[in-house]
Amino acid sequence: MTRTLITGGLVVTAAEETEADVLVEDEKVVALALRGSDDAQAWARSGARTIDATGHYVVPGGVDPHTHMEMPFGGTYASDTFETGTRAAAWGGTTTIVDFAIQRPGEPVRSGVETWMGKADGNCAVDYSFHSILSDVNESSLKEMDTLVDEGITSFKLFMAYPGVFYSDDGQILRAMQRGASNGALTMMHAENGIAIDVLVEQALAEGRTDPRYHGEVRKALLESEATHRAIQLARVAGSPLYVVHVSAQEAVEELARARGKGLNVFGETCPQYLFLDVENLAEPDFGGAKYVCSTPLRPKEHQEHLWRALRTNDLSVVSTDHCPFCFTGQKDLGKGDFSKIPNGMPGVENRMDLLHQAVVEGRINRRRWIEIACATPSRMFGLYPKKGTITPGADADLVVYDPSARHTISAETHHMNVDYSAYEGIGVTGKARTVLSRGRVVIDDDTYLGEAGHGRFVPRSTCQYLV
Repeated sequence: MTRTLITGGLVVTAAEETEADVLVEDEKVVALALRGSDDAQAWARSGARTIDATGHYVVPGGVDPHTHMEMPFGGTYASDTFETGTRAAAWGGTTTIVDFAIQRPGEPVRSGVETWMGKADGNCAVDYSFHSILSDVNESSLKEMDTLVDEGITSFKLFMAYPGVFYSDDGQILRAMQRGASNGALTMMHAENGIAIDVLVEQALAEGRTDPRYHGEVRKALLESEATHRAIQLARVAGSPLYVVHVSAQEAVEELARARGKGLNVFGETCPQYLFLDVENLAEPDFGGAKYVCSTPLRPKEHQEHLWRALRTNDLSVVSTDHCPFCFTGQKDLGKGDFSKIPNGMPGVENRMDLLHQAVVEGRINRRRWIEIACATPSRMFGLYPKKGTITPGADADLVVYDPSARHTISAETHHMNVDYSAYEGIGVTGKARTVLSRGRVVIDDDTYLGEAGHGRFVPRSTCQYLV
């Protein structure tokens, strides 16, 4: 039996802020006790390891529900393995990721799940789970959805983009949504009109517009909002819940707000790149814009305020990273002379908690909303709560002692992600994880990594806890 006492900190959850000590036994939170109370003192006398959190916050470990470790794309693979990516997540105060197991066309859904389970097993520094990407919707894969839901894979992603790779037509999407309506699965949607985008890509390249900035120009905000609208209507027909991933544009937010105003089970996430970066990054010289190529793309800066407002009003409910890193040298440069060949994706799993705390410092959100969008809501949305995403008796002891006054500058020179650049290079932030516990084990402490590959476990999930 291992006991830990975290004392002196301000405990911040989505629900409340409390001056309390946190009592941990083995892998679980046992109690929150008033500072200096008999319970806390008895815990200390019992030989518990004591972690001094004076002047710090004690927050739940972050839950990042959208990562892509080792993902194949454009003839290459995302540069973070499950080992390097989850280690970087821990450095940034994230203690659970939900990655994506990809079904290859013509293969069973389970084949993709087993492949990704094999990639992660024995390699993860923190806990993990999976969504399933459906690339081939047919009667067989629809039946597999039922079994996978029973086994704790309760969300399935479809794509309105990438014809010939992941794309599903409206009929396939409707069938998958109908199945989700019956088995409780949450449909996740990449909402861009990929058919129309491919026409614009072809036209741009034919006209000699080949630089990275044209990636943003052809993937128009109107084609994101059109697809978002269509996904919502298909979900209404199917009676299915819908979660729209990486929302980047004002027009798409308006579609989500309209649906939520009608009381529909429609949810949206955005990502730090849309909140802190903009289309000007895609125009950086010397092919530097390739670093910022992701889909949906970065938008003009004026979209950011609409995204922040939607986070405050809950029309956007979650901030994930869509972490999918490709090195600038040897991967991103595959697209020199043809922006459509630049691997789509950006690094960020290590930066999310700090960037969102910077938003607290700047007054865009408050502390509880920080924890809500980065920890509690992702956990509830994907059936992990209250095991993850909060600090309460019985929860996993995924805890972060967070220094709210530590100032640092984000840089590739100091980050731990396996990628040769930082998307947020040079951005100064206030706030940093000092001590990180994963299921009661200290994995980060005072700029030292104490974890190990294989500590992280697969976590089966229940269904979405927000459905009305």
